[in-house]
Amino acid sequence: MTLLDIENLDFFMGSTQILRSVSFSVNEGEAVCLLGRNGSGRTSIIKNIIGLYLPRSGKIVFRGNEITRMPPRNRVLMGIAYSPEDSRLFSELTVEENIKIAAWVRGEKNDTFNFESVFEIFPEIKKLMKRKGLYLSGGERKMVSIARALALSPSLLLLDESFEGLAPVVINRFKEALKQIKDMGVTILLAESNIKVASLVSDRAYIVERGEVIFEGQPQEILQNEKLLRIIGGG
Repeated sequence: MTLLDIENLDFFMGSTQILRSVSFSVNEGEAVCLLGRNGSGRTSIIKNIIGLYLPRSGKIVFRGNEITRMPPRNRVLMGIAYSPEDSRLFSELTVEENIKIAAWVRGEKNDTFNFESVFEIFPEIKKLMKRKGLYLSGGERKMVSIARALALSPSLLLLDESFEGLAPVVINRFKEALKQIKDMGVTILLAESNIKVASLVSDRAYIVERGEVIFEGQPQEILQNEKLLRIIGGG
């Protein structure tokens, strides 16, 4: 069943067109990757889906409901969560406080928030709970950012460059975490520039080039196609 459907999305920054008639879909239970070089438009697609950007034309449909002009908070309450490339943690808040923000957004009482589902995915966070965001490593910040998104109990998780800059051993840890998240029934849409990483976690992939979707298929198809690898900078 289709969970997310993007139809002919056009997006401009000022007079510059960033996205051109972008159309694709994500089915329930999938892990789907938007692949492309930096500046190809992947992040702009993600930000249009969560509502940080608004398209000039086109439609975004989630669970059969059009959300194209809906405020970001309403989209979150419908079941869409977002972990941005730069994590966007509050540096002066502790890890515990950063994650509890999700409870506040959902209208829950902070003192009754249950962290167990978060700890199941990232048990490493337990020892970081009282540490301020300012003193986390890059990998730890990304863990906490994803954990905060999961605390919203989403049905669709948007990830922007979650593997960027991570050491191979940490990438392997994140790969296992995403598999666990998917097994929990959460659909994943990630923007990624590294096809080798994307192939570890994705069922399907779309290549985005100059604001257009130019390919849909499985990651292995891309790995075996020199022309596509050159387009995304992977060959």
